[in-house]
Amino acid sequence: MSTAKRNRRKADGKPSRWSLRRWLPLLQQLRPAVGMSMTIVGVAAAIWAAVWVLDRPIAKVEVGGQFQRVAPVQIEEAVAPFRGQGFLSVNLDALQAALEMIPWIDRARIERHWPNAVRVLVTEHVPAARWGNDGLMNTRGELFLRGARHLPPELPQLSGPEGKEEEVAKLYLETYPRLLAVGMRLSRVELDARGAWQLTLGSGATNGVVVRLGRQDVAARLERFIRVASPMVAARGGEVGYIDLRYSNGFSVGWNAPATRVAHDAQDVTPDV
Repeated sequence: MSTAKRNRRKADGKPSRWSLRRWLPLLQQLRPAVGMSMTIVGVAAAIWAAVWVLDRPIAKVEVGGQFQRVAPVQIEEAVAPFRGQGFLSVNLDALQAALEMIPWIDRARIERHWPNAVRVLVTEHVPAARWGNDGLMNTRGELFLRGARHLPPELPQLSGPEGKEEEVAKLYLETYPRLLAVGMRLSRVELDARGAWQLTLGSGATNGVVVRLGRQDVAARLERFIRVASPMVAARGGEVGYIDLRYSNGFSVGWNAPATRVAHDAQDVTPDV
């Protein structure tokens, strides 16, 4: 073929056999990638179609659990924004958080229930102590409710400065079983603004006996009360008004009648007031 004819074929825009052979290997290499891309697109489309079919709007919320303080209307108000959302796309964590914002709800467990419902299992807080004038604490020592209208009088009374709730609850939870082991019930724990601790006993003959621990060496003074003073209080609880352990060694007793104060083995008779 003459040079003129070859030039005319190129000018006509028709590819030559040489150019096809040049690109054929590259096309063969790209074939698996193109096939995989098409497969991925197909799978993604199938998944999207399945989600579209299965993600039905939530039509029913089933609520379970034993609770007395939580009103059904509170749960209904918390769940309302989530009704109509998709069965698969609904945010269960957000729904759980909304339910646990209700004051008396301790935990809420959420589960999907095929085909278009969610199940809610509610657990209430168990009140274990009163806090201040109108607060309630749970069994973990957490302040879960302020402004309570009804405070069970049989619960122990805890009080202290704002922000000290956890510290006061910790002392109560650690001290209560130790006093119970020596036959005494702890009914009140107080921490004043200066950081001084005071306990009140409330069981049988020891009802109303005050134990003053002060600000320093609180753990050691509590140990001294349990080991040394508690037998005397158990034996003569009706006569004892208070036990003052704010000394470097020993304690003093305040008697109900007559109103006298007796020091026991006190090397330093000046308490850390």
